[in-house]
Amino acid sequence: MNDRLKKLLELLQESEKDAFILFAVAKEYEKLNQLDLALNHYQRLYMFHPDYVGLYYHWGKLLEELDDAKKAIEIYKLGIDVSVNQNDKHAEKELRAAKYNSELLL
Repeated sequence: MNDRLKKLLELLQESEKDAFILFAVAKEYEKLNQLDLALNHYQRLYMFHPDYVGLYYHWGKLLEELDDAKKAIEIYKLGIDVSVNQNDKHAEKELRAAKYNSELLL
């Protein structure tokens, strides 16, 4: 465990539902190739903040890395809905492209 992750986990103990911290912890676990822990934190982030549009692209990519393209497509679809509801055209475009590319893996 690196120092950055240690600090983030300490912050998460103080604020277990903080969207930014949950996302940052998931990304740190990915960097350390602890993919199950990263996945767990993306799922927690979704549970507390389903409107956190930045979640869906990274969560889907992790699922692709775990060879679960079907689940990744489901996550991208959820993210597309969130981005449309938030009128976030950039996120919508990225998620649609990721979904399309993931569909090619099937």
